[in-house]
Order: sequence, then C-alpha cells, then structure tokens
Amino acid sequence: MLTEPTSAADDKIRCDACPVMCYIKPGAAGACDRYANHNGELVRVDPHIVLERTVSHGGRLVPFQAGGDWDGKLVHEPDVFVTAIGAGTTYPDYKPAPFIVSSEIDGVDMVTVVTEGIFSYCGVKVKIDTDRYLGPETATVRAQGEAIGHVTTSEYGSQMLSLGGVHHLTGGSKKEGRVTCDALMDLSNCKPVELTIDGGATVVVQAGYPPIVNGVPEERMRVGCGSATIGMFAKQWHGKVDEVVVVDDHITGVLSEHQAGKLLDIPDTGIKMKGRRSTPGRYFQVAEPGTGWGGTGISDPLSVLGPFDPTKARPGMAMLMVSTTGEHAAYYELDEALRPVERPMPAELRLSVERIQENCEPALCTVLFMGGAGGSLRAGVTDNPVRLTRSVKDALTRVTSGGAPVYVWPGGGITFMVDVTRLPAGAFGYVPTPALVAPIEFTLRLSDYAALGGHMDHVRPLASLKDSTETRIMPSLRSTGEPRP
Repeated sequence: MLTEPTSAADDKIRCDACPVMCYIKPGAAGACDRYANHNGELVRVDPHIVLERTVSHGGRLVPFQAGGDWDGKLVHEPDVFVTAIGAGTTYPDYKPAPFIVSSEIDGVDMVTVVTEGIFSYCGVKVKIDTDRYLGPETATVRAQGEAIGHVTTSEYGSQMLSLGGVHHLTGGSKKEGRVTCDALMDLSNCKPVELTIDGGATVVVQAGYPPIVNGVPEERMRVGCGSATIGMFAKQWHGKVDEVVVVDDHITGVLSEHQAGKLLDIPDTGIKMKGRRSTPGRYFQVAEPGTGWGGTGISDPLSVLGPFDPTKARPGMAMLMVSTTGEHAAYYELDEALRPVERPMPAELRLSVERIQENCEPALCTVLFMGGAGGSLRAGVTDNPVRLTRSVKDALTRVTSGGAPVYVWPGGGITFMVDVTRLPAGAFGYVPTPALVAPIEFTLRLSDYAALGGHMDHVRPLASLKDSTETRIMPSLRSTGEPRP
C-alpha cells in the first residue's frame, strides 16, 4: 500500500494522490489510471522501477589508463539506481517523498529521494531536423484542432517548437487543457503525435524518429547553410564546373563570388542572383520559405537567378545548382543567348552531390521534457524547501529523471530538462487536473541530506526494495545509447 485513503463511502475510497480526489470503487482505478482500489486499499497500479545497470551489446572495453583494476566505466555509478517511476507522489505537499532510500557507494553513505511529480508548469521543447518550412515564428501549433504551443526560433538545420506550459494546460478551455496534456504525455512517452501549424505544415513528431512533413518522411538534415556548403565542397568542384549555386532559404551560396572561390581563382561568371546580397557569395531572402529546394518554396531553381551579365558570361559555361541536403540538384549549360539549359549531370558532379548527402546527418525528432520542481516536490525532500534548491545549485545534490541525467537551468527554482528517449518506457503519466506526472530523483550524501533538514525518519535501506512486491528491477535503457522503439 502506498498511501492511506482520506475517507470512504459505500465501499469506495478517496484517493489523495492529486487535487482531483477521486472516489474509487473496489476493483477500479482512478481517473488517471495510476491508482486503484484493491481490497479497500489505495495502491499504485504500476510497479516501482529500479534500474540495474548493464553493459550494452557485450562490447569489449579498452582501459585508458595503466595500472589498477578498471571496470570500464567512465563514471562510477551504483549498479542499482532507484527511480521515481511508479513511486507515487507527495500530494498534498506536506508528505515526505514516497521512497527515501539509502545506499553505500564507494564507501560513502548516499541517499536518493524519489517522487512522481505532478507538473502543471511543464512542457516539451521539440527539435525537428528539417529544412522544410513548418510555419512562421510564433505561429500557433495545434493538436486535434486545439492550440498547444507555438513555433519558436529555428536552429541550424532544425525547426523548433515550444509546446505545453501552464497557459495551455489551465488557461484555456477544458478541451484545450485535455488535448495539451494528452499530446505532452504521448510525446514524452515517445509516441507519434500529429501537429498542425497555422499558416504552415502538418508534421508527425515522434522522439527518436524522422519527422513526417505533409505526409513526406524526412531523410536528412542539411550539411550546412548555402555558404557553408560552398566552403566545404569548393575544392571538389574546382575545375569540374564554372559556377555552383547552393540554394538555401536562409543563406544561399554562390561559388564564384564566395571567398572560397576567390582563393581558388575561380573567375567571375556574370551570374545575377535575386534576393538581398550580404557578404560576397552570400545571399539572403532569395525566395519565400517552403518545402521545396533548400527550404524555399521553389520547385524551379532558375527562378532565383536574374539574367547573366553578357560581358562576363559565355556560351557553354557550366553551372551546378544544388540544395543544402543534396536532395535537389540540377546541371545547366548556357546557350548562345546565355540562358541556362538543363543537361544530364556529369558523373563527377553527381559524386559531389552524393558527398553532400553523405555528410548530412539523419533527420530525427528530439523531445525534451521541461518542468519546474515546485513546493510539493521540495517539501517531500526537506521541511525547509529552499535548502534543496541551494543544494542543487551548489552541486551537492544531483537531479535525475527516471534515472536519466537532466539539465538544471541557472537562476531561481529547480527548472530542468530531460531527453525523453533516455527514460524507460511509460515513464510519464498524467492527472486530469490536467497536469503531467514525471519522475524526479534527488541524490546526495546522507550527511548532506541530514544537514538540509531531510526527512531522516523515512530513510530506508536499498535492500528493502529489492525483495518488495511493489518494485520491479529492470535493465537500464540508457546503457545502449540508442533511442527505444
């Protein structure tokens, strides 16, 4: 039994694990499907997870320093780690964390405090590897027609979304809050979610898998912007073609004008580009953004060109046009009127396009869960919550989520982010307030835990968990270094 019911009526028991306070009849579960009435007792439906570290794939380990017995680990960690998955919560805030577990690591007495936090203040940051235009910055992102977030500033070869947050969970209609909660939980549990962006695309996002943009699976992210592509491959084009244009929504590159081309003594070709010229060989805004060449809206690359300068161009001059992923490429020669005419691409240029493709990394979706550990979490660790915050900032306390490492933001509070692919399956849940439920663990020396006012009367040894029927020991998924399916 994890917690006592606060009241009973007609054989029902009242769950106090979240603010909904469900009455649960015998043999049934609450609205969250996480707690149930089992013979009059309130129990956690899912078992508590303890991770057992494993060496993945049986790979041979090579020591990096001579002398002594080395077990192959770069960082010394306990062989068994207590996670908060399936542990239960501290609601209504005054209760100690469900499991406060002591263990000895390298002769040092440690304690791990675990809680399934109820996060109203939470969301996910989504990185989508694609050059395809998903939508304008600040555009609303929707799931099932409901607003759940917005497009934020793009990064190098990736589009970024910010989803969730208390505004969408609690600040709109009941349906908006429910849909937001469902989408966040599915994304955090590595399930596919279809999103639509106002004024933009429809995209299917699943952590660890390629995005599907307007029904088309993305294969690769760009090797670089148009200018960077010129710099990387200029030598491979030297002597094989007179001009190269790398079409890119952000920075389109032109070989003959680029500094790389100048250093290779590539002569001026008289090419004229549309868009806004930046530094030599770099052009902004050559076309509107879209899902065509280089993240622009064009299907005909010649539409970004003006007429060639007849004082510098010559008939027969060869030109390669290529996108930043190598997905689109075409070869042209100028006719007598100095107009580009498409020709079959020479094999040596085809090899350079394939080299661009080879240097593009596989396109994936990355989902980072982000939450703020507030009063209930901290009070479950210590009766003076600010001491826990200070201990985290002073690096005396390590924060993890489901055993996975997290990034804790500087500044006030305990605001953390975690890569959801590094947690065991099904680590995230929900309560219908609505809010997400996510595991969080605090690990520190036992002496430091006592000093910050920890709940010392509730500390229990690790051995007490291993034989418990409410606990399941499973291998760590983090040892493989691969996203789970």
